[in-house]
Amino acid sequence: MFFLFFHLDINFREGFPGCDDRNSWDTNLEVSDEEGTSGTWKKNKENASSKIIRERKSRNKTIYQDSVTIGEAQDPHEVKAVDAFRQALIKDNLLPEILDDFHMMLRYLVAKNFNIEGTKKMWISMLQWRKDFGVDNILEDFKFSELDEVLQYFHQGYHGIDKEGRPVYIEILGQADPKKLMKVTTVERYVKYYVQEYERTLAIRFPSCSIAAGRRVSSSTTIIDVQGVGLWNFTKPVIELIRRLQQINNNYPDTLCQMFIINAGSGFKMLWNMIQSFLEPKAKSKIHVLGTNFLSTLLEVIDESELPEFLGGNCNCEEKGGCLRSDKGPWRDPQITKAISSGQTKDCISRLESTREGIIHDGARCSSSEDAFVSRSMTSKTTTLVGDHLAPVECKH
Repeated sequence: MFFLFFHLDINFREGFPGCDDRNSWDTNLEVSDEEGTSGTWKKNKENASSKIIRERKSRNKTIYQDSVTIGEAQDPHEVKAVDAFRQALIKDNLLPEILDDFHMMLRYLVAKNFNIEGTKKMWISMLQWRKDFGVDNILEDFKFSELDEVLQYFHQGYHGIDKEGRPVYIEILGQADPKKLMKVTTVERYVKYYVQEYERTLAIRFPSCSIAAGRRVSSSTTIIDVQGVGLWNFTKPVIELIRRLQQINNNYPDTLCQMFIINAGSGFKMLWNMIQSFLEPKAKSKIHVLGTNFLSTLLEVIDESELPEFLGGNCNCEEKGGCLRSDKGPWRDPQITKAISSGQTKDCISRLESTREGIIHDGARCSSSEDAFVSRSMTSKTTTLVGDHLAPVECKH
């Protein structure tokens, strides 16, 4: 098997299906109309938002720029839960500046079914892990110089976006060669690279996709090609790597929207029957196991211009050495990366949303170069995010 289930969110309660079904837990908070935009909802949202703004005035640095609220109606229960959790963390000095992020805290609450004490324990464990591992500086400090060699023996990478604007991650698992892989790197260095890519996705890919989509994007779509995968793939180094990476996954909950396992043959089915019994219902609901006739399903979710030729699309990224070496996506657009690095993510997304609606808000202006990006985005095929077909799993983010 290999890296397949490193992408799954397994810390969820039973009976919690879908990508973002968060409204089934008990609460006394009232919502006075169908859209949840009046009465108690507005008051709590305004109070929570103003409180966060006041306490953030002296905080300039943040890693996860998808923390901004971009024109979306937040769930009132989520606002209330995050505010309560945030106050509990502040009280015990457990909220570092770089993690003071609404959606970061929300992911952990979702993972523990909005149980404050359970979430707090998970959060404390994460803080200790980040300190021990040096996660806060890993984007700048760690250099994975052997990446080109690693990609020769394990074809993987981010490539494009799905029709809802989420980044797409692809692995060709059946062609992976664990023995040769471990000759060009080590378990320890690959684990660091794995953490670095998680941090890059949270810090750069999700915010970039949010700008391109004109709304918050905070989860990804994964495609795993398992042709040729069987029990023989479980070597001792692979088992150790799986153990290490699964522990890391617990620190990044609720970041996967859906996974498509393609070219599933008899060898994989043996593994799947063994592994799926250990998965929570929500994790299983995200996985779609497909045989060789997978293309029509993928095209319901991903435009053919964003899908590599080897998966039935029409993209080859020839000038970049192939699709899985290109890291194609909105995060490669210099205007988007400029907006992120300058901290203008929120303003540019607001500007894009306003332009789409034919409304110009003078208070949400981007720079001239970012205005050019917004204008170009209005006609770009990659920002046409509503498909003709419903995806197998519906997500809000």
